[in-house]
Amino acid sequence: MTDGRSRAATFRVAVLGVLVLVLLAGCGTLVWLVAGRRGQAEEVQQQREAVMSQTDQFMLRMGTYGPDLLDSKGAMPEYRSRVKAVITPKFAVSFDKQAGTAEQLVAQSGVSRTAKVFATGVSTLDGDSAEALVAGTFTDDYKKAGQQEPIPFRIKVMLVRTGGKWLVDNFMPVTGANGAGQ
Repeated sequence: MTDGRSRAATFRVAVLGVLVLVLLAGCGTLVWLVAGRRGQAEEVQQQREAVMSQTDQFMLRMGTYGPDLLDSKGAMPEYRSRVKAVITPKFAVSFDKQAGTAEQLVAQSGVSRTAKVFATGVSTLDGDSAEALVAGTFTDDYKKAGQQEPIPFRIKVMLVRTGGKWLVDNFMPVTGANGAGQ
């Protein structure tokens, strides 16, 4: 009987050893999975922050200009350059047309416009595209009429990831009581 008890004890120790190894392997796998997910979450958060930062830069650069940026030809090359640094080449084509209107307004009326961003959030994000919503105000200051009341804005900004960098590809005002674009 002692021989039978000895084998049973040895078997129990062996089973216990195997269970301990399985438990340790399971804990190690759990730690590895949690760390991997945390890394993915941090990467997504970094991308969100990059999208929001680029959206803010776009709004501030696009919405801030004045007579101090005019050259001798009545153009604002520094303004155009600042904005083009954060937009896609495709979007730059339509921006150039819009910038001409701003340049004409500045040259004729001496208006200065200042943009302020109050809040920015990412509404969609995947590997190569994103949409952000941004809210703030534009404040116009005319030579003769003085500073006007701030004009609030809510804008949806579409971005694409090009060469590892987020660039604005388009934007549109957000309207309606529920915040949905039209």
